[in-house]
Amino acid sequence: MKVSKSLLDLLEPVVTGMGFELVGIEFDGHQRSLRLYIDHPDGVGLEECSKVSYQVSGVLDVEDPIPGRYQLEVSSPGMDRPLFTLEHFERFKGQIARVQVSRPMEGRRRFKGQIVAIDGEDILLLEDGKEYRIPFGQIEKAKLSPVFD
Repeated sequence: MKVSKSLLDLLEPVVTGMGFELVGIEFDGHQRSLRLYIDHPDGVGLEECSKVSYQVSGVLDVEDPIPGRYQLEVSSPGMDRPLFTLEHFERFKGQIARVQVSRPMEGRRRFKGQIVAIDGEDILLLEDGKEYRIPFGQIEKAKLSPVFD
């Protein structure tokens, strides 16, 4: 589930102030979990996730942007890195991604193909020789799909 811009605006300065990139945030309302993906050029391990979690927890406790109880998780993006922004799609152009859209396009909601280009607010994805134009605003979830040779 996409999170509000205000939550992103609240947490991004905390994470970037610690020297990390805030790749994105997910909130699962059913599991009541808030997941932050962080990255760093030198990589991200358990120690880095713990440090960020501690700082972010303090901000969340004071600001209380999410009503009720929830579990905070801080993670590296991993090899199947989630794609949250148009800039992420641009950065990983040429790689394979799995994309799920909010409403069916050509009778389906899931696509897996090579990120060919970003055209305005659309992602161009090449799957089995066919190019799909996917409006960024309709994307529910997107992740890289690593290829192992």
